[in-house]
Formats: sequence, C-alpha cells, structure tokens
Amino acid sequence: MIDLHTHSRASDGTDRPAELVAKAAAAGLTVLGLTDHDTTAGWDEARAALRGGMTLVTGTEFSCAYAGPDGETISLHLLGYLFDRYDERLRGELSRLRASRFGRSRAIVDNLAADGIPIRWNQVAQMAAGSPVGRPHIARVLVENGVVPSVDEAFRRLLSGSSKYHVAKADADVFDVIALVRAARGVSVFAHPLARQRGAVVGEDVIAAMARAGLHGIEVDHPDHAPPDRAHLASLAGELGLAATGSSDYHGTNRQIRLGMCTTPRAAYEQLFGPETAHEPVTG
Repeated sequence: MIDLHTHSRASDGTDRPAELVAKAAAAGLTVLGLTDHDTTAGWDEARAALRGGMTLVTGTEFSCAYAGPDGETISLHLLGYLFDRYDERLRGELSRLRASRFGRSRAIVDNLAADGIPIRWNQVAQMAAGSPVGRPHIARVLVENGVVPSVDEAFRRLLSGSSKYHVAKADADVFDVIALVRAARGVSVFAHPLARQRGAVVGEDVIAAMARAGLHGIEVDHPDHAPPDRAHLASLAGELGLAATGSSDYHGTNRQIRLGMCTTPRAAYEQLFGPETAHEPVTG
C-alpha cells in the first residue's frame, strides 16, 4: 500500500517521525509520504527509522492561495515531493510560511483569551514543541483545558474559517509554489482539491491552469472527498495527464483517520516520480 500524505510532530501530527514510520509499517504500508506543513524538519529522523524494505518519499505540504479574477482568495494546499530542500528560494519561502503560521496562531490565541476562553500562548508553544505552530496545537490545548471534548469540536466551534477568532495566514501564490518546486527539481500534487468542508474550492479551469504551469498530480482518493468527487477528479486527472494519487492525510490522534485509509495506485506512483527529481525515494 502507498500512502503519500501524512504528518508527524514536525508539524501538526502527534507521532514523532520515527513513530510514524513504525506505525506505517505495522499498518502494512510499503511506501510512506511524509509531508509536514511548511517544513522538512522530520525528513532525517524518518529516513533513519526505515526498516524492512519500507520506502519513504520526502515532501512538504505548502500553504497556498489562489487569487481569483473576482478578488476572492481561496486557500489551497500543494504537496511538493523529492525537491532539493537546500534550494535557496524554496527555503526562503518555507521560512516565510512558518513565520506566517506563528503570527497567525499567536493572534488566534490572543483572540480566544481576550474573550475569556482559558488558553495561554505558552501552553500552545509547549504543545508544538518547536514545530511550526498551527491550529491543531491550539485545538489540543483547548481539549486539555476542558473547553471542548475533541479536536474536531474545537475546529467546529472555535477554529474554523468562519469563527470570530479566525485569523488568515499570508499564504503563497499557488503558481509561485509550483514554479519553486519545479526549480528545486521536485514534483507537485494538488492536495484534497474538493474538500469543500474546509472552505471554498477552485474550479476545473484553475486546476487546468495549474497543470499547464507544471503540476504533476491531483489527490483523488482522500477522506474528505465524497465518492462522486473522487470519480470526477479521476476523470479530470486523465484529461489533464496528471497522476491520480490517494492519501490518508494522517495526523495521528488529531483526526480519526488511519494510515492507509486512502492509497495511491502503483501506476500513479510510477507516473509521478521519475529520474528528474533532486532525490529518489529511500528504501530501508
């Protein structure tokens, strides 16, 4: 089984990278994609933990946005794989995105505290333990403090995009990130493009423009995609010549999602990764 989209404690998952690798092996995965948000910090630990023939695909989930002609800005995520993490321009963009995450998270915590909700920034920073601070860290503190019963409830009640406590991130233009990943000799996949419960989604015209700009794949099978949307995306991927991937988007105990819940067909995996990338998948 191939699962190309997972998260560790290097961003907003709950497993250390080595723990994630061990759990992936126990779940029967043969290929694991590690794609923490806006960071490559977990790559080395995950590589060192490989055993028993498991293959690791190193990557990052970039926080992006699309600015439409009507002035509406739509948030979306791009998975970049096997790029040169020492590329100067790409490193600079990742650093900027992490700084944006930090400032946004701090502002959300301040908004919650100002409204009398029991939460302090030092609790959130401690929960993040040096990783880029995100809303899941805030949610876990809200659960620990008894404000809400679960991370999912924290997002529904307090941390959604429509919440009065919400603060927007300074995301990167998606076409700029596609270009950056290509320049760093990586490949890119549009993550959960029809996850409508997360907010507004872009249309087929935008996905086609992303393909013309160098996008390599679309995440088709994802826990947040309804069956009709999966069928539609698979057809669209075929029309655009893009690899149709599948992934769990595993975050550990932050979400009730199991490793390998959605997977990538071997043919799509082989279509996605070729000799032009800066790195090759690593097998333990």
